Amino acid sequence: MDIQVWSDVICPWCYIGKARLEKALAAFGGEVTVTYRAYQLNAAPVPQPLPIKQVMAEKFGGPERGEEMLARVTAMAASEGLTIDFDRALAANTFAAHRLIAWAAMQDRQADMLDALQRAHFTDGIDIGSLPAIADVAGSIGLDPATALTHLESQAGTTAVNTDIEEARALGISSVPTFVIDGKYALTGAHDTGTLLSAFDEITRRESTNAGL
Repeated sequence: MDIQVWSDVICPWCYIGKARLEKALAAFGGEVTVTYRAYQLNAAPVPQPLPIKQVMAEKFGGPERGEEMLARVTAMAASEGLTIDFDRALAANTFAAHRLIAWAAMQDRQADMLDALQRAHFTDGIDIGSLPAIADVAGSIGLDPATALTHLESQAGTTAVNTDIEEARALGISSVPTFVIDGKYALTGAHDTGTLLSAFDEITRRESTNAGL
């Protein structure tokens, strides 16, 4: 089974969805390849890092509504063993972070890099729009931070990220996480582990039936 996952680094539902996917795959037991694909919820530049809470308050018409939504997401993440600290999290454009993930993928460290960047953003309050900061995040998983920074300061990886974004557009993907399985089955949203596992079992059954025709 091949699973292509479109996600954005600063999307909390993608963070939760990734944890649930990993649990579902551990229970599934079949042979599966997972590739994470770039998506930007907001491609606008972020000239300076702003607290997520401030951004959410402006988006939802006041701090009370923003706090309510963030509290719900934080509790849901905690139920999956994830720590989200919205008091520290900073808004950032994620294009460079996606380029770093593409670079790590060439060293078979794609999922590790995504994990590290999500923790940096959601738990550690690191500005993942900062090239030196995310180069250091690469160092935290054993990749060379100086090489990572050289990569980020060039235009390397830009085509790979744009290709992912363009493919998402062609597929009609408008929210993340979106899981595209074997190129023809799509699931959108941070579905619970049981739902994902049931979907994998059903897809396996369908594909086995089709193979026998």
